[in-house]
Order: sequence, then C-alpha cells, then structure tokens
Amino acid sequence: MHPDIQTYRLRPARRITAVVGAMAVSVLMVFGTAPVAEAQARPNSFAELAEQISPSVVNITTTTNVASRTGPQGVVPEGSPFEDFFREFRDRQGPNGQRPRRSSALGSGFVISEDGFVVTNNHVIEGADEILIEFFSGEELPATLVGTDPNTDIALLKVEADEALPFVQFGDSDIARVGDWVIAMGNPLGQGFSVSAGIVSARNRALSGSYDDYIQTDAAINRGNSGGPLFNMDGEVIGVNTAILSPNGGSIGIGFSMASNVVTRVVDQLKEFGETRRGWLGVSIQDVTEDMVDAIEGLDDVRGAMVSNVPDGPAMDAGIETGDVILTFDGIDVDDTRGLVRIVGNSPVGKTVRVVVLRDGKTQTLAVTLGRREEAVNASMPATEGDDEAPAGPATADILGLSLSEMTDELREQLELGDKVTGLVVTEVDEASQAFEKGLRAGDVITEAGQQKVAVIADLETRITEAKEAGRKSLLLLVRRAGEPRFVALGLED
Repeated sequence: MHPDIQTYRLRPARRITAVVGAMAVSVLMVFGTAPVAEAQARPNSFAELAEQISPSVVNITTTTNVASRTGPQGVVPEGSPFEDFFREFRDRQGPNGQRPRRSSALGSGFVISEDGFVVTNNHVIEGADEILIEFFSGEELPATLVGTDPNTDIALLKVEADEALPFVQFGDSDIARVGDWVIAMGNPLGQGFSVSAGIVSARNRALSGSYDDYIQTDAAINRGNSGGPLFNMDGEVIGVNTAILSPNGGSIGIGFSMASNVVTRVVDQLKEFGETRRGWLGVSIQDVTEDMVDAIEGLDDVRGAMVSNVPDGPAMDAGIETGDVILTFDGIDVDDTRGLVRIVGNSPVGKTVRVVVLRDGKTQTLAVTLGRREEAVNASMPATEGDDEAPAGPATADILGLSLSEMTDELREQLELGDKVTGLVVTEVDEASQAFEKGLRAGDVITEAGQQKVAVIADLETRITEAKEAGRKSLLLLVRRAGEPRFVALGLED
C-alpha cells in the first residue's frame, strides 16, 4: 500500500449543517459509444429505486458526555464587582470544578424489520450515551443498543414506533458480480439523506480482519456514510458501508461494504443472544507457502492451513497436532488460513465436524466438537488479583516504535475522552519508526488491534503474537485522534 494512502473506517461526521430533507441523487454519466446490448442494460435513472428504498434508510445521531478540563480557578477579592460572576461560573462547573460537555456525531443505518430493528456500524455508536434515529420523513425516535460485533464492525439497534416501519431485506452478496450496478445511501458529512451510484469494483476484499469479506465499490461514500446500506438493483441490501481507501479521508472511488452474507449471520445472533457466538477450533495456523510444498510429504500444491500450535481446546481433544495441514473442514476445502477462520467462525458452537488433516504424508479424518471463540478469548485474558496495597501507576511499554500507556482517568481528562473510551495511549513516537511515517503521534489512542479491542498492554502483545503465528507481516490498528478513528497498518518484521 502506498505510504500516503490509508484505509479509513467511515467515521461519523460532525454535525456542521442542518439536515437536508430532500433526497440528492447522483447519477453516473457515461460518454462515448457502446454496444447496444450493453447500453440497454444500463439504467436510465435510479430515481424510482431511490424512492422505493429511501424510507428505510436512517440518519443516526449519537451523543456522548465528555468531561471538560477544570476551568479558571482565580481568586476574586471579596467585594469585587466580579465576585458574583465567578460564583455563578463555579456553580455551573459543578462540585469538582468541571462541567461535562456533549459531543455529537452523525452516521447512517437502515431498518430491517417493521418492528424497528436497525443495522449500523459498531464504530458509529461506540461509547455513545444517547442514540437518536432520524427517518426520511423527518420523524425522530430514540434507539436502544441490542448488541455489537467489533470483529465485523456491525451493531444492531432497536426503536419503538407506533406504526409498522418501512424496511428493506438483505440480498445474497455471494451472487453479486464485479461490474454490477449498486447504489449507496446514507448521511455523508452530515448533509442528510443522499444517494450515489456506481458498480461493484471487486469482491472478497480483506482489511486484515479475521472475518472480513468486503465488497469494493466506486459508488461515492464519505464520512457519515458509516453503517449505510449498499443496494443492488433489486433494492436488496448486499453490503454495509464501512471503510474507504483514501489519502485524505474523502472519497476517491475506493469504498468497502461488509458483505450481507456476513452481516446477516451477525444480526441473527445479536437478535437472539445480544452477542455473537462463533465456532472455535483452538489452533494457531499459518498459510502454506510455495517453499513449504516440497518439504511437506504428500502435499502437491499450495493449499490448506498449517497448524503451528495446539493449546488446550477442541483441536487438542480431537487429536490435531502441530505440523498437521488442515485440508478440509466440515466437507469444505480449505484454501488458506483466512478461509479456514471464516468457515470455523460461521459454524455453530457445539457442532461436531469432520476435519481432514495431512500428517506424515497421509490424510486422517478427525471429529472435532467446536467450542465458542468468545469464551476462549476471554479465558485467555490474564486474571488480575487485588490486594490492599495502593494501586500502581499505569503499565507502559515500547512496542512497534510507540511508547504506550494504559488508559487512566487522568489521561481521559487530558485528552477530553468519554468515560467509556478504552485503549492504549501513545505517549511518544520514535521518529525513525514506521509508526511515525504512518502519521501516529503522541496523544493518539489505539482502541483495536487486528479488529479486536485492546485495553491493556498484554492485549496488544497478544494480537502481535497471534498475527505473527498466523503468518501476517503487519497488524491493523484502529487509532483515534480527537475522537476520530482511522486504520493504520504497522509492519511486524523484527
């Protein structure tokens, strides 16, 4: 990737104007000649489709209470004409000399059922104290959070309405073809309901997440489009607009929408459980490379996933060993590690599956009963034992050219962060490091690594170890600066 071009999660837009009530339709104009059959396949207008589906698309406004720094504490002499003024100022600041301020941001979403379920991005509503849904009609309703999945950046909300709400259905993203027409809808830059048109530019794109399956499109999407739908020409949602590739955070025609076939599985689980429940095999794996093929007896081409470690868990119980090459999982051929992770994650917890491995030049079939990934991840977190001693200062570490500190209330106050914001604070950046070249600076907050939350130094160290064990050469960090998020990929080579 060019060093000046970064992948941006479509962060919520700050409210800069009143919401525009009219629908703005952007139609792709094509000049020149083309075969008749191709011209006939090109729609004359998107207006009818836009009118049909626009009532189901919503603007999302989130409000977060952020503690302000302590105000002026000057001493006013008794009897001064300014005595009453400063007394009123202190009263407004509160008992601790601070007055919380409210930070507002905008995003997009869409209604998926008449009883008020709304889909958006997790990063649109993350840390929000209040969520307000604005419909195309202008009606506004408060929303409650049903559940989130940071791994796919999907969140499910619920609103209560007196009447049945207009909604849209998900389509099959697997049948979308490169070159198919699509339209994106949402709330770009806080300008209100807007439509843009383009095509599917590519499929099955990955942004380093374990469960990534992005549709790439050139339909214009910008900040504030986060969580909005990507429609096919049948008015079905085939993606959720999530990220863009850009040197400046604005649209340059490379946008990414999480494929609907990933989103629907997440939404179904959030509806039922309020959380995701993914299958867990319990192995560390890496891709099979060309130079490995000759060294692995019985392997004739680059395929499968090599097992590099087997901790306690389902795989060990089933007899999978380090050095095995997993060729098929539950009857599905395994092409690489990314494919295996997605197949396992989409499998039901507790299901017993047949796994074919290559060992010592021969294939073996093993029966594995899958565990739950979320429980395994939580169980791997080190326990913290309390004592009666005074608490130590925040843990710090120097990693990947960054001097990092775990979050404290003092740092939250200095950086004017919400009470719910967690992560690692960058206190210093080595100017000779790749991190400095990628634009990281003191005051940035790393909230995710490898699309998993990080709250303590050990979390980041674990993500780095997992990425190296999986054969990755870089780690994707979600970095927030002044509340605005962006992705930064840092190399892991020693």
